[in-house]
Amino acid sequence: MNRLLCGLAANPALPPELVDRLIALATAAPDPSDPADPSDYLADVLVWHLCERTDLGPAQVAALAALDEDTPARLARDGHLGADDVDPAVWPLAALALLDEGRGLPEWARRFAADPDPSLRWRLASCPGLPADVEDALAADPDPEVAAELALWTTSAPVADRLARHPHAEVRRAVAYNEAVPPAALAALLTGAGLPPARSCLVCDGREIPFIHDPHCPDADCDLPADAACDGTHGSTVHGTRQRALANPATPPEAVAAFAEHPSVLLRWAVAEHPGLPAEVYARLAGDPDPRVRASVARNPGSGPEVSRVPATDPEVEVRRAVAHHPRVPFDVLERLTSTTRLGPEPLPRISCATPEELAQGAASANPRVRMLVAHRHDLPPELRDRLAADPDASVAKAVAPHPGLSPERLRAMVALHGRQVLARVAANPDAPGDLLAELARHEPPVRRALREIASHSNATAEALLPCLGGGRSRVRAAAHPALPAAVVVGLLDDPDPEVVEAAAGNPSLPPAVMAQRVP
Repeated sequence: MNRLLCGLAANPALPPELVDRLIALATAAPDPSDPADPSDYLADVLVWHLCERTDLGPAQVAALAALDEDTPARLARDGHLGADDVDPAVWPLAALALLDEGRGLPEWARRFAADPDPSLRWRLASCPGLPADVEDALAADPDPEVAAELALWTTSAPVADRLARHPHAEVRRAVAYNEAVPPAALAALLTGAGLPPARSCLVCDGREIPFIHDPHCPDADCDLPADAACDGTHGSTVHGTRQRALANPATPPEAVAAFAEHPSVLLRWAVAEHPGLPAEVYARLAGDPDPRVRASVARNPGSGPEVSRVPATDPEVEVRRAVAHHPRVPFDVLERLTSTTRLGPEPLPRISCATPEELAQGAASANPRVRMLVAHRHDLPPELRDRLAADPDASVAKAVAPHPGLSPERLRAMVALHGRQVLARVAANPDAPGDLLAELARHEPPVRRALREIASHSNATAEALLPCLGGGRSRVRAAAHPALPAAVVVGLLDDPDPEVVEAAAGNPSLPPAVMAQRVP
């Protein structure tokens, strides 16, 4: 695998004539006797990088499109081919890619809906904005997998309602996930009331019934799920249908609530994810014996803030962590959680939607973990941001350090106060100037995470980047940085690490003359 050529193909500064030479290599037939032949690699990964270029000319696009049936689809998705450039009979995958992006022609959809190849009809079924007659044809498709794909994606309530009554159980399982299905049809999928029985499923399509799948099935070609089973009633598929319908927000709450004490933990788990249930149902599920169910209730926005008080003392850490991700968890509950549960570095939903008054209250808390939660939010008012940047607790300062708008003086003061504890986060600040990044890069002993941040920082200077070449991920990132001196970049083309070679080859500061020497 020639990583250098891959990097050059992605290099935005690669001259057009060298792009032509790489395309010529890509179109050359691979030599099967030479596993190291660059053309063998170019036919896959290199072509992908070439298709992603934004500077391809018409002749270059045409040369790439002639490679195989997949490449025109890549070119279409990357904007190099439009509807006027594509013949669906010649490049069907490219035509389908354009339909999927809303740039295809309606007559293409009608053509593919009648195509004898079910894989093309299956791809068509997930495309948005299909004409009504095309959706009707796909809903009646003889291949249940095509109808099931449409069932997942259609936004037409009449079509979704019809698919909920489809004779194949797999189609019903797919449509149960779709929020366009009318509520009455979703309720019927849970109970079966008013629906004709399904006549088949993917299990009994290919197996004699009764059939129970061996979860340790030795057949390498078997594509049935581990729990597949059918005795004529399509048991595992019906169970999967209920699971999806219970979690579907469009399913009537009263129909969902009836399953809150079902013996199947998977169904109770799905019930716990539904956003519109009565408070007493959530309260009951909050005491469920399975922690997955309790965690789903704890983070469910529909469960209400008061329900979160029960799981906040749960013995399972994942349940308590889920409480913290409820968007309306009371602040006092959140404060108690900080002493029992690690809540992670990302801003919590409750903090993200907090009012200015609540943020100020949290920033003034005597509990540094609460102040840290507020500090993770990076759109704070300037006065609140600056107060947290001067916090005596390193965890608070660390959380606020990447906040945009902090002055270089405040960033330096944070480093002076907290040292290596905040170095990486200060280096991640988008406003950190080059001279500060150079100071951080020279810190002894080196802080690897800080070097990784510096190596990809837009303000990094050559002085800041050179210490990042010591090894690890920072070396790879620094090799791609356009501020790295050209002579250093050229030297990295022969690095023993292929990732470094690829990064250096993609560096726009690489001299064109050197690029030309390296392209066969």
